[in-house]
Amino acid sequence: MGSETVMLQLPASLYADLESLAADEQVELSEMMARLVEAARQQHEADSPTRAFRKILERATDFGVNDLAEQHDHYLYRVDKR
Repeated sequence: MGSETVMLQLPASLYADLESLAADEQVELSEMMARLVEAARQQHEADSPTRAFRKILERATDFGVNDLAEQHDHYLYRVDKR
């Protein structure tokens, strides 16, 4: 898998901060940026409503009820079906 080069324009102060972080970690600036992007991606996935919805689906059980939306009173309150 090849990599493509992309140019970003960053404020000078942000670029200096990134260079400083990379120097402190003794890694290339591109590696530092890749780490930061991955950390942001993981945080986004952890906070994502999609993740919460997937958890609900993992716990969901199929009771074979196909008319729940139309007959919710019957299932909640035992009202006769319409």
